[in-house]
Amino acid sequence: MHVIVLGGGIIGTASAWFLNKAGHQVTIVERQPEVALETSFANGGQISVSHAEPWANPAAPAKVLKWLGHEDAPLLYRFRPEWLQWKWGLAFLRNCTRARTDYNIRQIVAIAEYSRQTLQAVRAETGIEYDQLTRGILHFYTDQREFDEAQPAAALMRELGCPRETIDAARVLQIEPALRSIANKIVGGDYTATDESGDVHKFTLGLARRAEQAGVKMQTNTTVTRLVTEGAGSAARITGVEVIDGEGRHRVLRADAYVVAMGSFSTQLVKPLGIDLLIYPGKGYSATYQVRNPDAAPTVSLTDDGHKLVLSRLGDRLRVAGTCELNGYTRELNMVRCEAITRRTRELFPDACDYDNPVYWTGLRPLTPSNVPYIGRTKFGNLFLNAGHGTLGWTMGCGSGRAIADIISGRVPEVNFNFTGIPARQVSKPVVARPQRA
Repeated sequence: MHVIVLGGGIIGTASAWFLNKAGHQVTIVERQPEVALETSFANGGQISVSHAEPWANPAAPAKVLKWLGHEDAPLLYRFRPEWLQWKWGLAFLRNCTRARTDYNIRQIVAIAEYSRQTLQAVRAETGIEYDQLTRGILHFYTDQREFDEAQPAAALMRELGCPRETIDAARVLQIEPALRSIANKIVGGDYTATDESGDVHKFTLGLARRAEQAGVKMQTNTTVTRLVTEGAGSAARITGVEVIDGEGRHRVLRADAYVVAMGSFSTQLVKPLGIDLLIYPGKGYSATYQVRNPDAAPTVSLTDDGHKLVLSRLGDRLRVAGTCELNGYTRELNMVRCEAITRRTRELFPDACDYDNPVYWTGLRPLTPSNVPYIGRTKFGNLFLNAGHGTLGWTMGCGSGRAIADIISGRVPEVNFNFTGIPARQVSKPVVARPQRA
């Protein structure tokens, strides 16, 4: 069966990899010159299974109100005359109850743990090098109330089998001595030794190259404009995808099945088909610094809870990412937010990096109100979703790709996750290839 995957980030590339391994003919359609040049380019680098609490939680509404109007706030909500933003915001508030938060954590941890195990298997099989570190993730707190409020989530993680250890300030500094500059401010932390970090861009490039060698076709510099349909009701199908190729030509690409893995732009593509996805772009920022003094830089991936930043050592670089701005699809850098990242990183590790020459970047995280992605079927028999992974695309990428390949192939994914359009733990028959029209 021929499957077209729309989008060449970590989600789309992993989907193509596993579809190819399942025996399908696969084509990736990507608007950039190569894969992983948008949201999968310069994120925080964490494979953070045990620190995957959703943004929507009981403490979130008060924080959002407190941060309104502050340009350097960790979460900045800019009200816009967009129905999607308001609808998304209301759904976000509905997910802030304790019961919904706990349910969403269970969903996120299930697919994230499955994905980490899948990533480890892919790494062993392919030998891809991506500045990976398997030294765990240390989540440190400088506010006692924040630390106390995090304990229910940490306890739930342990109940779900995640070895998230709650530790005191002394243990935090023992694990990461480079935090000594703020030793007097740290009140405690959580440490998960099984979590990992690495460069998602390097990994995705490596996986794409190996996928090409295995027969996956890459159609880059190609912009998707719309999906073409025929039929109605249960007989409705996608018959092609309209694109504009690198030479400006309008074309229709045809296949037996289609996977939408276009991140924040997935919503716009499927809405004309009557599929309403609650995915809103959350503009995230990162800064990459050259490490000058390795002994003063962290060697464990960190999460700075008070500033909502993650920090990962990527070889001789330090990547710091975080904050979220809900402001439509613009990717313009806000220097106030960029400089806030540098200011905090310099405070944490004053002698570690070249802070005068940071490389700033921004990308649109595809956020659902619950932080639980859409993975599964649509009402069209040959159209599938793999989108809405928010801040956890790297964490969930390999597992999501493996799961969608199983679903398209008619197999039950080996993870207890609430897949879209599929009864729990059940997958319907595989897509049946139909003769393709020229």
